[in-house]
Amino acid sequence: MIRSLFIAAALLLSSASWSAELPTIRLGALAYGTVNWELDTIKNNKLDEKYGFKLDVIPMGGGSASDIAFLGGEIDVMVSDFIWAAAQRAEGRDLKFIPYSTAVGGIMVKADSGINSLKDLAGKRIGVAGGPLDKSWLILQAYAKQEGLLDLKADTKQEYGAPPIMFKAAMSGDIDGVINFWHFQAKAKAAGLKEIISVQDAAKSLGLDPSVPLLGYIVNGKMDTKLSQGLFAASRDAKAMLSNDDAAFDAVRTRMKPKNEAEFEALKAGFRAGIPTGTTVDEAAVDNTLQMMAKLGGPDLVGKATTLPKDLFISLDN
Repeated sequence: MIRSLFIAAALLLSSASWSAELPTIRLGALAYGTVNWELDTIKNNKLDEKYGFKLDVIPMGGGSASDIAFLGGEIDVMVSDFIWAAAQRAEGRDLKFIPYSTAVGGIMVKADSGINSLKDLAGKRIGVAGGPLDKSWLILQAYAKQEGLLDLKADTKQEYGAPPIMFKAAMSGDIDGVINFWHFQAKAKAAGLKEIISVQDAAKSLGLDPSVPLLGYIVNGKMDTKLSQGLFAASRDAKAMLSNDDAAFDAVRTRMKPKNEAEFEALKAGFRAGIPTGTTVDEAAVDNTLQMMAKLGGPDLVGKATTLPKDLFISLDN
């Protein structure tokens, strides 16, 4: 009995020592961001240790806090879109991109608003989360013009604000329509709002590939390749759990803070719909999207990255 306890204690100490010796990846994420559902899944299931690192999630505030921390070397990884990553790489900064999500929203309105198409938004108030250069807003403007429906910017009144504020304004009727981040769109849909056009459908009509992973982990290019691939592999495994096992979502339900079962199911479905397929990226499709964004948003959005910089994406050895 004593011998068994001694062996168990030795194994426990050995395991703790091994964990302590693993290199740490400092990942900055918004404290309320949906990426935490995946990060919690990684840590809860020790997927970081499985792939040879210890994940240290550092809560970030809003605005440009993550950008400043990442560029200043305070964190090794942040979450942003490939357009930001491409713009930084075009400036000569050494960073890489791991695909995280393809999720986008659309325009949501109240079910009894009488608004059934983009044409019906003429003269109405639209709330846009993310500001005038929000990618979804730009795509929807281009789509409306292409289809000859209306000039969304000139023919509507826009209000810009943080996602939670735009969500509340849409629910209260202070605005007539809203373009928000995907998880607030999911909450709005669960609360009874309807979508009159999705960004994915608009993107398809513009010749863009909706499977392009807009969001991703931005990784310091100086990070050891094994570490960056380890993060990619841990992310892949966590997504597989969240995609196929409801229990994985039950484990992060407290983090998600759903108001009811309908909202929980909508958030779950939205996350799963945004999981990229495979571990490789169609760089031609990404380049096409980037060039469209450069045309729509100009240098204020893409900087010098008018075409996709080389070696932006991290590959995962299978």
